[in-house]
Amino acid sequence: MSEQPDNQQPAGPVPAAWQKTELARHGERPYPMDFISRIFTDFSEIHGDRAFGDDPAMSCGMARFEGDEVMVIANRKGRSTKEKVQRRFGMPDPEGYRKALRCMKLGEKFGRPVIALIDIPAANPGLGAEERGQAEAIARNLREMSVLRVPTIAAITGEGGSGGALGLAVADRVLMSENAIYSVIPPEGCAAIMWRDAGKRIDAAVALKPTAEDVKALGCVDDIVPEPEGGAHTDPAAAAEMLKEKLRQHLTELKAMPLEELLRRRYDKFRNLGQFYTTVAGS
Repeated sequence: MSEQPDNQQPAGPVPAAWQKTELARHGERPYPMDFISRIFTDFSEIHGDRAFGDDPAMSCGMARFEGDEVMVIANRKGRSTKEKVQRRFGMPDPEGYRKALRCMKLGEKFGRPVIALIDIPAANPGLGAEERGQAEAIARNLREMSVLRVPTIAAITGEGGSGGALGLAVADRVLMSENAIYSVIPPEGCAAIMWRDAGKRIDAAVALKPTAEDVKALGCVDDIVPEPEGGAHTDPAAAAEMLKEKLRQHLTELKAMPLEELLRRRYDKFRNLGQFYTTVAGS
């Protein structure tokens, strides 16, 4: 009997987890920079990490959100084949994370909230990135974001993969689009590790529970951003308005909060993630 090809869909209905995965990766889905152009005004990009170079997979800069000065961070994926290769399909190098941190520190210096829009399948796992300190750059961002003395919001708008996404997502409020995914590893990678068969990616997606509803139930995101029927790609303008409304709501709440309370809540929030309890029979 011949083996089932990797690209063959299983019989029966496709699980919701895989449907959402495909929507998150849809070729016409709005990317973070698409949202920035529709939601923010006066975007002025900064370049370089002041250490090695400028990462084309990461864009950062100053902007205005309904008149308020903010700092905006977004990764870039690219639409054409040439752009995708140039931007490594949206997977940042360490220079990208260091540029993002530079943006965050500018926000802290000038009292501007930081907003990160994330559609990152993973951080670049290439040899050069590892040699230049990929893990250290992400770890430093985790530490610095946890104590950043301005309001912070992160929004997972497409794929949120592993530490690549988390390096921008230690925020006071983490939002997630209705058809986005957020998990420790892409389904294909999980399937290759667990079953040594990337063709079991659908089973892996179900097991990972990467959908917005699943991740919110775990307490890893704070709010779900609705999308137009059929997905954000069916009406990008409406999708941007829905995200804008959520950003407005949460930014207003965060700005009204005293700084020390903001920092305490952020600390408590991330310290409490991943806790679980077991009971012993008969106890």
